[in-house]
Amino acid sequence: MLSVRIRLKRFGTKRRPYYRIVVMDSRSPRDGRTIEEVGFYHPIEIEEKQIQVKEERVRDWLNKGAQPSDTVKKLLNNINFRIR
Repeated sequence: MLSVRIRLKRFGTKRRPYYRIVVMDSRSPRDGRTIEEVGFYHPIEIEEKQIQVKEERVRDWLNKGAQPSDTVKKLLNNINFRIR
């Protein structure tokens, strides 16, 4: 069984970061191959447009045993998405 994590994958240029929230094997590199993209995080945008998440897909992956990274856990809690 793969150990699967929900974590950030970095895009953008220097000083203009853009992240996708992705599901990937925990052993793969940060910008490596993903299993599924479940949202994005754009820290430079205005607050309402910073985070967008496919909540049903995230819940599905969490139920399957995927572990969110610390940063993703904080981001999901900021949008009132409860992680058990």
